[in-house]
Amino acid sequence: MDNIYYIISIINNYRGDSMDINFTQVFKEKKLKLTPQRIAVYNYLKSTKEHPSAETIHKALKEAYPTMSLATVYKTLKVLVDVNLIQEINVGEGNFRYDGFADPHPHIHCIKCSRVDDLEGVNFDFLNSSVKDNTDYEIISNKVYFYGLCPMCKKSK
Repeated sequence: MDNIYYIISIINNYRGDSMDINFTQVFKEKKLKLTPQRIAVYNYLKSTKEHPSAETIHKALKEAYPTMSLATVYKTLKVLVDVNLIQEINVGEGNFRYDGFADPHPHIHCIKCSRVDDLEGVNFDFLNSSVKDNTDYEIISNKVYFYGLCPMCKKSK
């Protein structure tokens, strides 16, 4: 099984695909199958600052992977979320978006065009301890979303 991870790593490097060591290590440790489709979905998310839906990812990869179904994309996204390699975000539009940056961070959502961005330079690490001080709950995590108008929508207002 180790050989397959090594071979896939070589193939991806040859093709110019970037696949970080953490990705292959997590799959190896969890005894998960490392498929070209899973690699493609992961690489797509790591290559963009956008927060695409499963449908957007499927459309983007369809030409390179014509036999990959939308169901495969959904299953791959679930696996990647379950092993904490990506984030699943829900900004209240009825479907999930996905973020290749797995570390906890806030997002901002444009209420007009539905654009979602990472909110950089703002730290909310204090939230868990602050909430813990005001409840009997054991705080495990948090997700912070802000809503407003992006620069483009603000201009066209």
